Amino acid sequence: MKIIGLISTFFFVSYLYIFSPKIDVVKVSGDKILVNNKTYFIKGICYHPVPKGSTKRSFNSLNQDLVLMKEAGVNTIRLYEPIDDIEVLNKIQANGMRVIISFGYNQNGLYDIKSGTFINYIKKYKFHKAILLWELGNEYNYHPEWFENDIQNWYDALSYATDLIHKVDKNHPVSTAHGDLPNKQALSSNPNLDIWGLNVYRWDKPQSIFEQWKNLSTKPIYLSETGADSYMKISKSGFKQGENQKAQATANAKIIDAVFNYSNMVSGLFIFSFTDGLWKAGNPDLQDVGGWAPNSSGVPYDGAPNEEFWGIVDIDRNKKQTFDIIKEKYNSFNPSNKNIGND
Repeated sequence: MKIIGLISTFFFVSYLYIFSPKIDVVKVSGDKILVNNKTYFIKGICYHPVPKGSTKRSFNSLNQDLVLMKEAGVNTIRLYEPIDDIEVLNKIQANGMRVIISFGYNQNGLYDIKSGTFINYIKKYKFHKAILLWELGNEYNYHPEWFENDIQNWYDALSYATDLIHKVDKNHPVSTAHGDLPNKQALSSNPNLDIWGLNVYRWDKPQSIFEQWKNLSTKPIYLSETGADSYMKISKSGFKQGENQKAQATANAKIIDAVFNYSNMVSGLFIFSFTDGLWKAGNPDLQDVGGWAPNSSGVPYDGAPNEEFWGIVDIDRNKKQTFDIIKEKYNSFNPSNKNIGND
């Protein structure tokens, strides 16, 4: 009977090992992201799908969007708010993509940092295979007014939240999306961050930030936002005023090439953004000109970002010129076969 019991136990344990879902382990090693001990290079897109006529995010077009993203070679989606819908995460995973989930500081108690409820989300979804890493805040260094005019209050909250995540989730790194290059205050206040996301708008030459970063830190980085819009406020650099998809495509091509050429110094990028956002600058039923973002004079090629023209597809999912540029570059790039470090 003991032999039969041992055999039964052996087969039961073997069954659990073979058929139970294995947890993906994401970590940083040196200046790289590793997923299950294999280097992971982000070829990403920022995604906040707000339908025409609305000001709130909706995933009603998710199936169509994922088809387009997959065609474009996207492997990672960056979200500005948590997705509390396992079916959405399942669809993203089923299409071979991962997500970066970003938590805001104050979202009226809905999975935000201020209330501490963000940790409930992490506990709920930390085993999902779609998750790449957790991201805290987006360009908050530009907004000390949100933190009693003392940005140290944000850095303290960021550090505390990072430590809390590390206690409950050992399998995913923690990041923040910082506006351009962090200063010594930001870095010294947050030595516990695993990786830094940098929102970089330096015309069509983001590579200037890579050497600067290496002089500050040995932590890995990714570009959490970069790219260009498809509207020229003025005629400049050979591009005519008005809607100008060629200007956007040209800039994004140069930006992507720069990141890929320095893939030994950066872990990837997120092009901003997947679809135009008609909710940003006026009537959400119409595509308005305007909606200027702060600290954004580095946006090619007019130094004036038109917030409703950032998509690589328009609001009806028609592909812009930049879509094919991204598709060609994302699908053909393999960092292991690249001669890196050249302009």
